[in-house]
Amino acid sequence: MRGLLARRMRFHLLGAFLVSAGASALFKFGVAEPRKRAYAEFYKHYDPAKDFEAMKAAGVLESAPPK
Repeated sequence: MRGLLARRMRFHLLGAFLVSAGASALFKFGVAEPRKRAYAEFYKHYDPAKDFEAMKAAGVLESAPPK
């Protein structure tokens, strides 16, 4: 029984560290990187002036009424 707490705590701390490192790596490469690529691809071909004109023509903007 002597040293049981320290031995089990060392085991659980190592396990918790490995699980958290794995979860963070999984999130980074499974969610964050694809999201960054998707945003980069969207803004590569995005034209804000064209989008503004489309919203203006649709009457979405109160400050710029359609003509």
